[in-house]
Amino acid sequence: MIKKTTSCLVAVPILVLCGWAALHVLSGWLSADPSAGLERRVPGKDGAPPVAERTKDELRIELAGKLETFDGVPSELPGNWPRFRGADFDNIYKGGAKLADGWAEDGPKVYWSVELGEGHAAPAVLDGCVYLFDYNEETRSDALRCFSLADGQEIWRHSYALPAKRNHGLSRTIPAVTEDCIVAIGPRCHVSCVETKTGVFRWGLDLQKDYGTTEPLWFTGQCPLIDGGKAIIAPGGSEVLMMAVDCKSGAVVWQVPNPKGWKMSHSSIMPLKVLGEEMYVYAAVGGMVGVSKEGELLWDIPWSASVIAPSPLMVSADRIFITAGYGSGSLMVQVEKTADGYVAKEVAKNGPKDWLACEQQTPILVDGLLYGIMPKDAGALKQQFVCYDPAGGELVWSSGKTARFGLGPFLLADDKFYVLDDDGTLNMLALDKTGYVPLAQYRILDGHDAWGPIALVGTRMLLRDSTRMVCIEVGGE
Repeated sequence: MIKKTTSCLVAVPILVLCGWAALHVLSGWLSADPSAGLERRVPGKDGAPPVAERTKDELRIELAGKLETFDGVPSELPGNWPRFRGADFDNIYKGGAKLADGWAEDGPKVYWSVELGEGHAAPAVLDGCVYLFDYNEETRSDALRCFSLADGQEIWRHSYALPAKRNHGLSRTIPAVTEDCIVAIGPRCHVSCVETKTGVFRWGLDLQKDYGTTEPLWFTGQCPLIDGGKAIIAPGGSEVLMMAVDCKSGAVVWQVPNPKGWKMSHSSIMPLKVLGEEMYVYAAVGGMVGVSKEGELLWDIPWSASVIAPSPLMVSADRIFITAGYGSGSLMVQVEKTADGYVAKEVAKNGPKDWLACEQQTPILVDGLLYGIMPKDAGALKQQFVCYDPAGGELVWSSGKTARFGLGPFLLADDKFYVLDDDGTLNMLALDKTGYVPLAQYRILDGHDAWGPIALVGTRMLLRDSTRMVCIEVGGE
């Protein structure tokens, strides 16, 4: 039951920004017919609305929108998953809870489920509340929704009208949540900032109209980053590649020029420590960059990948790994510091049949080894869960041709990998350097396109497919 509705239609939102990346989306290869899938991978033949249709609306969106409150209340359950890839940006849960090594015949307990608009956006969790960016096709509006972690009851919803047509779903991103505020980015490159506890609107930004951002082919996948009270976003616009915005005021703190004209990708900005210096690393369409926390461009390196969903990953003190789908494979970059500053060099560039590659999800680094799901164009290894040695580029083990996992997400917790198939089947695997060790399997969601990243808080796991989010129990004795 709705308690009250507060209209907050305000004038044009204040200038700002915040970015995200995450929910890595791709298109065509979902066809059951492999030959049809090859054609659907071609932009323009993938079911996506034409560019003219996606960009014809010239009206400025009123991002202040409206705030609705509901009967749900925050829970007191402990634990947080406050942003894309978790607290440490590595997709590894470190909460310390003991998780079950297997499930009963009827699977793990389901606490609650919520119907969603079609999309792939995944939740963030803070202080007993679940935050999810959604799209309501009936009202044609973006919506940042807050639910109780305990029972899934909605607490509040901030929404604004936005014309958009389904394009392999709509919403794709994970909000960044702090005690002070939440920053979210919508499918058509709109950034909004609201107060965490109340959902009250602070500021917003239209990246396409204000910065000349080119809307990605399958909507925005960049997950926002909040660091030191600033929202860090990569518009990939005509003049600005990356920028920082004050989360309280919406004032622009710094901007990085974009003289090479690199575009916004589906990848997210990662805060990495390279050669001991903290910096923001981003894989744009055109190349990868390292930017200081003060907004200085430290290094860049070109890369010809056209669709990039995974995010940059540090594999050693001076090496960064990035991968992508659509035949792009992977790139290993070494960063050196000279008397004149930083220099980035290509160490290796490989096709998807030659080395580790991922289409949507970012690999996980554990004890010097990389784990991930191979893309559909990886030959014999397609869609297998694999382990690679990044030092030598050698395959350590794979799950085998009878164990394939689609394009879905994976997470590491309590020395176990949790891998979600496209159809909503959750797989539990042992963290093992020597080989593939399956532990349990159960179909949690009776849907499809279960691509949204997994969140884990305490012993409660949040999963979604294209139209539903569920909360399950994965704890053990």
